[in-house]
Amino acid sequence: MKKTLILTGVLAVFATSAYAQSTVTLYGSLDAGLVYSNNSGGGSLWAQGSGAMSDNYFGLRGAEDLGGGLKAVFRLESGFDLSSGGYKNGESGFNRQSYVGIESSRYGTLTLGRQYDPMTDYLGPISASGSGYGANLAGHPFDNDNLDQTYSIKNSIKYTSANYQGLQFGGLYGFSNDANGFANGRSWSVGATYGNGPLKVAAGYSQVNNSGSLGASDSAASADVNISAQEQRTYGVGVKYAFGPAEMGFVWTHSQIDGLQGLSSGGSAPLPGMTGMNLHLDNYEINGAYHFSPALSMVGSYTYTDGTVTGSASGNNSPKWHTFMLGTDYAFSKRTDVYAAAVYQHASGSLGYSADGTAIANVAAINTLTPSSTNNQVAATIGLRHRF
Repeated sequence: MKKTLILTGVLAVFATSAYAQSTVTLYGSLDAGLVYSNNSGGGSLWAQGSGAMSDNYFGLRGAEDLGGGLKAVFRLESGFDLSSGGYKNGESGFNRQSYVGIESSRYGTLTLGRQYDPMTDYLGPISASGSGYGANLAGHPFDNDNLDQTYSIKNSIKYTSANYQGLQFGGLYGFSNDANGFANGRSWSVGATYGNGPLKVAAGYSQVNNSGSLGASDSAASADVNISAQEQRTYGVGVKYAFGPAEMGFVWTHSQIDGLQGLSSGGSAPLPGMTGMNLHLDNYEINGAYHFSPALSMVGSYTYTDGTVTGSASGNNSPKWHTFMLGTDYAFSKRTDVYAAAVYQHASGSLGYSADGTAIANVAAINTLTPSSTNNQVAATIGLRHRF
C-alpha cells in the first residue's frame, strides 16, 4: 500500500512538472464602434465600424520547454469582422498568422508558416497605424508599405534574433510554391530595431514578386491585399523618442510598385486605367502621443505621401496625399478602453491617363474606408475596445 502511494505521488509530481513546462494562451482584440465618413464612394455614410482603430482578431500561442534554453513555439491567429462575425474579405482559417518553430534564449527563433515580415514587425510599432498606437485610419494610402499589417506572408521561413542589449534583427523568405518558377511569387524581407531607454530606431526592407498572380499558393496572395503588381519593393527607417509623459516619432518609407495589376482601399478599386503602370510612393510621417494620466491619452499624426506614376504614353504624373489624424483614448482598465478619433485627407495630382488621353484625377482614400469620389475625405469614429 505504501509503495502504491509513493508511486502515485511520484507520477503526480512528474505530471505537474511536465504540465508546468508547456503553456497555451488564448488572446485577442475586439474593436467596435460607429464610423462616419463624409464621402464614401460618392455619399456620406454612417456605419457600425469593425476595427476602425485596431484589428479584430483572436488566437492561440503556446510554448513547450525543451531544456537547454530551447522552446517549441507556435501561434494560430485569425482576423475577422466583428460586425458580422465572419472572416474578412472571404479569407478563412488562421488568416493572420499560423506558424510553428524553435526558440533559443541565446540564438533567437526560427519559425515556419504564415507570418508577418520583419519590416512590419520593426517599423510598424513606430508608425501611428502599427502596433504602437493602433490607429488603422491613420495608415498610409492603400497601406502601401504594409505597416498597418494588411497582409502576412504565406509559405515562409523566418528568423528573429535574440535581444542583444536592445538590438534585434531578423529575416524572412516566402516561397512561391510555384513548380514552374522558383522566383515567381516569392517574398523576402529583412529588418532591425534598437531600443535604449527612451530611444527606439528601426529599419526594414521587403520585396514581393508577382503578388496576386498565383492565387492562394503565392506567398503574398490574400483577399486582404490592397496592391498587386509584378514587383513590389518597400524600405524605410523610423525613430521614436519618449520624454516624460510625451513621445514623438518619425517614419519614412518608400514603396516602389512596378507593373501594377490592382489597387484598392476598403475593398473598392477607385482608380481604373492604371494596369501595367508603375507607382512609386514616399511616405513621410510624424506622430506623437501625450499621456495626461495612466488612463487618459491623446495621439496624433500627419503623413505626406508623395507619388510618381510612370509607364503612360501620355507622360508622368505626381499624385500626393496629406493625411491628418487626431484621437483620444480613455482606459477603464488594462484591457478595456474607449476612443474617439478624426481623420482628414486631401489628395492632389493625377494617376495616369484613361484610354481617351484624359488625366485620371487622384482621389482621397483614407485607409480601410471606401475611397472618396473627390480629392477630400473626412472620417470620425467613436468606439469601445477590449483585449484579452
